Amino acid sequence: MAVEVVSRVRVGNGACIERLVCHPVLPLVAGEEWEHLSPRPPTVYVWDCGGGQLRELGTIGAVKRGWSRWGFAMSWEPGGSLLLAANYDITGAAGTVARWTPAGVTGLDGLPPTDGYTYMEFSPDGRALWASPSAGASRWGRSDIVDLASGAIATAQPWDTGVAVHPAGGVAATLASEAGASHVIFARVDQGQAPAAMRLLRQALLVDNDGYMPPIFSPDGRYLAIRGNSYGHSLDVFEFPSLRHVLATDLDPRRPGMSHQEVSEWFGAWPRHNIAFGARPGVIWAGTPTGTLIETDLNNGQAATHHVLGGSPVAALSATASGDLVVATSEGDLALVSETARHRTAPAPDALRALAAAFLAGTSVIPDDGEVYAHLVVADREQETW
Repeated sequence: MAVEVVSRVRVGNGACIERLVCHPVLPLVAGEEWEHLSPRPPTVYVWDCGGGQLRELGTIGAVKRGWSRWGFAMSWEPGGSLLLAANYDITGAAGTVARWTPAGVTGLDGLPPTDGYTYMEFSPDGRALWASPSAGASRWGRSDIVDLASGAIATAQPWDTGVAVHPAGGVAATLASEAGASHVIFARVDQGQAPAAMRLLRQALLVDNDGYMPPIFSPDGRYLAIRGNSYGHSLDVFEFPSLRHVLATDLDPRRPGMSHQEVSEWFGAWPRHNIAFGARPGVIWAGTPTGTLIETDLNNGQAATHHVLGGSPVAALSATASGDLVVATSEGDLALVSETARHRTAPAPDALRALAAAFLAGTSVIPDDGEVYAHLVVADREQETW
């Protein structure tokens, strides 16, 4: 399968993008610059990637207070060209939510001035915003559901590492962490309500440690991937709805005898948001700090390495709605990478709904007032691997 760079542009003045978020339907992509050692405050860039070309559309700027570093939680409106970017402070100080459209940047009315949302996601119908941690007194013990029409905010059960909605729309996956361990937790998405809500489910996966990146579903709904964690460069993929563990790998195993400085350099060299599902069903991609793209076919476990970036280290990776890969390099470029069979075949809606329905049939909702961990039925991620 031929893989090639079809478009490559410079990011602003050569900024390094550390995270990319592609629109689920439209040819739009947002990228967050957050260089920890840079004196510049972070910025969100927005590009059009239609027609096999990259074109910058605008930016969202941030501020820096004292020694604290700010980042962004970003989410695209499912049915439109609206991007919400929550500017948060890792020290817990107040944040703001910006509203980007092709017409420009404005603030989002109706949210509390002290939100500081670290993660947020539009509901599948676009009428609600799910955000964590809560703006209320409970903070990390709860999350928020924001009705975007009325501005009303309701609290909900906690989650803390982003939300991935199944392509069928009826199930979501996120993470919750406690005492150095993490669980992949699932939720039933109650659509048709105002606002749409996530109701946490009993079925869960236990994963090692903490510090995982938000999970991602494959476009055909058959796989769930998670990149972690605070202590290593793991990649785990689970079949859905069975949750059978089909891939467990260390992208770069820690070598014995490494000094503290070597461990720090090794860990920091790898991009954290560097996995994506591509155009072909069952194929997952990972970007590396040596400038290669690794393609893994989950159907047979075979992997291939592609040298298409001229050795430029990968800083972030995502996939467009059509299945092309968007790659940010640590040298300040953004590349659009396409396969020969570049257009993703849309999965049948009935097949997607059947996968979600099968998962929901095998579990039940945790009571809204229930203690989450007390109700979980946990599957260990080590139960089946290659």
